[in-house]
Amino acid sequence: MTYHPKSDFLSIIIERGYLADCTDLQELDATLKKGMVTAYIGYDATAASLHVGHLLNIMLLRWFQKTGNKPITLMGGGTTKVGDPSFRSEERPLLTPEKIDENIDGMGRVFARYLDYDAGDNAARMLNNAEWLDNLNYLDFLRDIGRHFSVNRMLSFESVKSRLDREQSLSFLEFNYMILQAYDFLELNRRYGCLLQMGGSDQWGNIINGIDLTRRVLDTDLFGLTTPLLTTSDGRKMGKSQGGAIWLNGEMLSPYEFWQFWRNTTDADVGRFLKLYTDLPLVECERLAALGGSEINEAKVILANEVTTLLHGAEAAVNAEATAREVFERGGVGEELPRLQLTVDEVSDGISLAQLVVRSGLAKTGKDGKRLIADGGVRVNDEICLDPGRMFGAGDLADPLKLSAGKKRHALVSLG
Repeated sequence: MTYHPKSDFLSIIIERGYLADCTDLQELDATLKKGMVTAYIGYDATAASLHVGHLLNIMLLRWFQKTGNKPITLMGGGTTKVGDPSFRSEERPLLTPEKIDENIDGMGRVFARYLDYDAGDNAARMLNNAEWLDNLNYLDFLRDIGRHFSVNRMLSFESVKSRLDREQSLSFLEFNYMILQAYDFLELNRRYGCLLQMGGSDQWGNIINGIDLTRRVLDTDLFGLTTPLLTTSDGRKMGKSQGGAIWLNGEMLSPYEFWQFWRNTTDADVGRFLKLYTDLPLVECERLAALGGSEINEAKVILANEVTTLLHGAEAAVNAEATAREVFERGGVGEELPRLQLTVDEVSDGISLAQLVVRSGLAKTGKDGKRLIADGGVRVNDEICLDPGRMFGAGDLADPLKLSAGKKRHALVSLG
């Protein structure tokens, strides 16, 4: 018989599709019913921004707080120096401490949009595991913590086993990562009473390690909960696009481009994404998902507006929608389109269409750009141009030049 939870948090996340697995659903439900619970999700600082692939678990933390519980966003200032080997084919590049701190600052600005760090008793808390990992004594750590780990068992975890099965090197540095992450859970329980670790389903083995370690060292029972690894209905990994990662920092991806990503959602994914990435009531999500024909496009606009409002604010969502309608419905030049600003010196000898397509982000490489142009996929001011070598000078850019790749990707080129 399917278990129907009584706590608000578990009821909501099961209804909306967040739950992949849980170590003990009934006991966690009973614990949540007793009062406020503290939970965490860890984020290694491997990039200057979080991306859409992180958004599912950020929304999970948001619902956790909205149902009266206390979320912790744990920044991996310590673990990033090692690098998570889970399901990777090669070792991550090592970052300097300065770069790690810079990345944490960029990530922190995103969390502040979704979580309330000043909400009183259940205010979110942002921590950095460098606080306890940086000063560990190696011999003491081996004796007190390392003795609880079985290498045989660690080798059996799928994230490690798959790497070894492919005969790809796994360094001793990386092998230590799962021990450090397990130690994070122990420390968060010891210092802050944290009872629950959440994460993507690829983190299941790491979460179980932390639960086992804390039981052995502190004689305390903890919980683990994972979310599904999402793919779109056409099989693509969530968050990937032709232009690369969908970053959550506005400096790395404009609010308009972020809005457009959601507006381009396939029909089959609209209902699921409304449930996972917005605060809209479940009934409204299901109503919008059931729309057919051209009406589903309005549901996509609502999805894009809701998700963009959460991250960038209502004004950014309104401006993005207005730009999209101007560009797509009236063939105009929207103010919020991504812009490439060139100096007079850069165009003194002219700049080719192929270069403009790459510089504006509509193609990754010159080869891709030339192919796109040759296939009739590029328009200049809404006119198809088949010549990748067509040159543009300062006079051509006196007014902003609108470049289009296909029907949905646009950019403005102007002189700065």
